[in-house]
Parts: sequence; C-alpha cells; structure tokens
Amino acid sequence: MKNIIFIAPPAAGKGTQSTLVSEKYQIPHISTGDILREVMKEDSEIGEYVLETVTSGGLVKDEIMYTLIEKRLGEDDCKNGYILDGFPRNVEQAKKYDDILSRLGQELGYVIYLDIDEKLLAKRITGRRVCRDCGAIYNINVESESPQIESTCDVCGGDLYQRNDDNLESFQNRYQIYLEKTGPLIDYYDKKHVLYRIDGNKEIDVIFQEIVAVLEAHR
Repeated sequence: MKNIIFIAPPAAGKGTQSTLVSEKYQIPHISTGDILREVMKEDSEIGEYVLETVTSGGLVKDEIMYTLIEKRLGEDDCKNGYILDGFPRNVEQAKKYDDILSRLGQELGYVIYLDIDEKLLAKRITGRRVCRDCGAIYNINVESESPQIESTCDVCGGDLYQRNDDNLESFQNRYQIYLEKTGPLIDYYDKKHVLYRIDGNKEIDVIFQEIVAVLEAHR
C-alpha cells in the first residue's frame, strides 16, 4: 500500500471515503487538525505556541506545520502507507511535501481527486443537520440521509440543528477559495501522473469501490 492524498471541495465526502479506505487497508487517516490537537496536549514550547495560536483563531506558521507533519509521517504506523487529509492545500505546500517525502525515503503514491458538481455540493451543505447531543449527521435534502422524524435524531432522539456556516453564501465563498487554491494543485499532480479522478456525484459505496479499484490496480 502506498501513501494517499485526497483532494475534494467542501462537502464532497472526503472524510467518509478516507475513513472507509483507512479501515479497509488498516492505514492511519491523518488530518492536520488531529496533528495540531495532539501537539496542543504537549508540555513543550511548540505545544504552547500551537495552543495559543489555535485558541486565538490564528493560523500556525507553515514551517512549524511542515515540521509537525514530517514528524507524524515518520512514525511506525505510517510505514505501510497512510491517508493525508487537509494537506497540501496549494502548490507551494505540495512542493514542501515532496521535500518531506524525499527526506523520509517515501513515495508520493496516490492523489485521489473527488470531482463533484457544484450544485450537488450546495444541496449537501444547505441540507446538513447535526444532532446537538450525539453529533450524528443528517441531510434533509437527501432522502436516504434524512431523519425518520423531522428535526429529531434517529440515534438518540436529540434535537437537530444547522451549523452557522452551512448556508449558501458561506459555501460559495469556501468553494471559490477552493477553486483558486486547489485548481493549480490538481494540475501539479496531474503532470506528475499520480492524480486519479473519481466521480464524486455517485453513491458513497460506488465511489468507494472505484477508489479501491484504483488502489488495487496499481499495487
């Protein structure tokens, strides 16, 4: 198994597919958010810096983020591959990631691009509802993902609510930023012949099987 990067716009199902691939191949699903949360627990200078920065709503310096990512990818559980989520986000970071892989003696592996229609993404975003008690996620715009009782969680009976940023205006802003930053990144990996386009408009199980087919064909 090789290393995997997922590239996808907001609400494209990247997290879901990452979890499914992680479980099937028993490789860690590593997000930059998880890395930062672990570092914040440390009684160290860098831990204090990250904690203060994140708490105040700031962004951790790129150079520190590169160091943290390299450290995490060098751990034993990554030797048979991993899924990297949330990094790289642009071409500059991609080039730094190339340097990290070179130092670790690892291959780039697969870049899975979930290509999905903007209108479908907007439908997913605006229809998303979350349980206040257990965190279960539903979508009132998708019949198979709707709660059995309106505004009530199927799992625990808690109230469902809509996040503040799950609105059309917020989505459009996030999607535009994604296009500006990620468009060149897709071209970058395409030229390296490691980019695999998957139709993200299909059902979750179908998308997963297509991803597996790519991974199995190139093992």
